[in-house]
Parts: sequence; C-alpha cells; structure tokens
Amino acid sequence: MSYVLFDIGGTKTRVAVSEDLKTISDSVKFDTPKDFSAGTKKIIEEAKKLIGGNKVQAMAGGMRGILNGEKTGIIRDPGMALSTWEDEPLAEVLEKGLGAKVYLENDAAMVGLGEAVFGAGIGHDIIVYLTVSTGVGGAKIEGGVVDDYSYGFEPGHQILDIDHTILGEDIEPTLENLVSGTALERRMGVKPYDIPQSDAVWDQLAMYLGHGLRNSILYWSPDAIVLGGSMIVGDPRILLDDIIKHTNEAMNDVVPTPLILDATLADQGGLYGAMALLNQKV
Repeated sequence: MSYVLFDIGGTKTRVAVSEDLKTISDSVKFDTPKDFSAGTKKIIEEAKKLIGGNKVQAMAGGMRGILNGEKTGIIRDPGMALSTWEDEPLAEVLEKGLGAKVYLENDAAMVGLGEAVFGAGIGHDIIVYLTVSTGVGGAKIEGGVVDDYSYGFEPGHQILDIDHTILGEDIEPTLENLVSGTALERRMGVKPYDIPQSDAVWDQLAMYLGHGLRNSILYWSPDAIVLGGSMIVGDPRILLDDIIKHTNEAMNDVVPTPLILDATLADQGGLYGAMALLNQKV
C-alpha cells in the first residue's frame, strides 16, 4: 500500500509517495499547469509513476487559495495564479484517477502542519506558521492539528499601514504589501535576490514583519512562531535576529515574545504536512 502526497503551488507542484507515513520514499516536482484539467492529469500521471503497481491507500495535499466548505477544491485564488482551478472538483477528479480518498488543506496551513509535526515546531503545542515569499500566508496549528476555521487564515492581509503613510493611497496597506518578495520588487525595481544582504531594506522589512507578528502573538498566543518562505530562508533574507529584535520592540512587554524559529523542511514542508494529515485521517 502506498500513500500519495502532493503540494499544488502557483508556480510548482510536488508529488510524493510514502509507504509508512513517517518518511517520503520518492518525489517529483514540475511546473504547475495553469489549466485545471491539465494539472490534475499531470498529478495523476506522476503519482502512478511513483507508486508503480502498488495500490493507493489514501491521498492528501495542500492547494493554494481559499478552500470550499467541504475542502474538496478552491473557491478563490486571491493571487489569481490558478484562477482556472476555482470551483473545480479537485478531490473528486483525483479520487477517480487514483482510486483513493483525497484530503485537502490550504497549502500554507499544510506546510505549517508539516513544520509543527516533523520540523521546527516539534515539542511545541501551539504553533503559528508564517510564510513570506511572493505573498504572505500562514496558519495556527494546535496539538499537531490545523486549527478550525470558516474561510481560512489570511495573516498577510492584515492592515498595518493604516493611514497609508508608507505605501501611499493606491496600494492596500497590508503586511503582504509591506514584506513580500513581490512588494519588495515593486518598490526596489529589482528581484529580492539581487539586493545585497547589507542593504538597510532588509532590516526595514524585519521591522514591518515584527509588527505583523505582534498581532499574531496577541490573537493566537502561540508557544512558538515558525517562519518559512524564500524571504526568510533564502539568501539574501530577512534575518532571524532582526525579526526577533523588532518583534520584541513591537511587543513592548505586553506579553512575552514566544520563540521565533526558521522553518527546517525547505520545499518539502507541504508534503510532510500531507503525511501528518494522513496520520490523523487513516
């Protein structure tokens, strides 16, 4: 028996297989097709290659966007990268193609679950996971389970620049528009990886992020915060020590600042999260 794991992002999709729900035995990565039918066909084809002649016991994976209430597909992709996947029967198509039950979760929440169970969050009960890359997403994980929600977690859309003094009147003053790679490129005119680590903008981003983390700490009261995404674990990056410093300053002793940690599972966090979810479901 094999378990199929997947992680559908706006740019890349990863498919993997596990035999024991403890380790990943093989995986593949490919460009995410923008077309829903092409995307699901590719996932099914790659999964069949990975499992060989084995039977699929169950599947789980993360999908970018806002899931419907039944968690069988997405109703909206705010970033519009996979807008043709909206309102499509993702779980149903995969189940028919591979003959096994499919469990879906938001991609950022799935990575957070992976980090909580298999990565940096091990040993901590209440985890806030935040990813800072082209956008900003995240989730709250408690007791190794993604917290219940009605429409999903969107920490990147919290308003920070209330009076528009930083971003001006034409840009929504959210955390995402302050610290994401897309926002940085828009302001600086170059890709984030072309900005030297010595540039003062990296400390400025740490300050903005610290204020966003302050809200997460006050709302969710975590034992630890795990940070991932290319703006955090890439090179150059928003430095962890600067984030901790600015978060402490933003907290101003209202409550103690929890541990703030780098993610450790690299680009396989979503696959490990899928494995953790299957351990709960099967």
